Amino acid sequence: MRAVVQRVREAQVAVAGELVGAIGHGLCVLVGVAAGDSTAEAELLSRKVVALRVFDDDAGQMNRSLDDVGGALLVVSQFTLHADCRRGRRPSFTGAAPAPLARALYEHFVGTARAMGTTVETGRFQAHMTLALVNDGPVTLLLDTAELRAA
Repeated sequence: MRAVVQRVREAQVAVAGELVGAIGHGLCVLVGVAAGDSTAEAELLSRKVVALRVFDDDAGQMNRSLDDVGGALLVVSQFTLHADCRRGRRPSFTGAAPAPLARALYEHFVGTARAMGTTVETGRFQAHMTLALVNDGPVTLLLDTAELRAA
């Protein structure tokens, strides 16, 4: 699984003009599921995101987690994170998980974060969404469970 994590002042996601999820201070997380992923990757990635210390302490150092600052998550599925752009000009998405598996692991990611006591808003799986956010910092991180497991 892969995630693009952005520290935000606010973020919202809409489908066909209807607001389906919104947060204030927190993290906007774009999540992509790979064909070989399992619940182990969903749990690892969710726990890592929730525990990231990317919020400033009183000294201006990134030492606080989402829980420490009372922040929330906005989680949006994004299969294009597994696009292969190495050949030609059109991305290939063969590395992305099929929709049923991707949905299950996306929901497992969200459920794991909620079980940790985190406030979570979401987009709508497989919908065409518009996402608006105000990145704070800017702080943007790329996470990949293949790299997290290797560390």
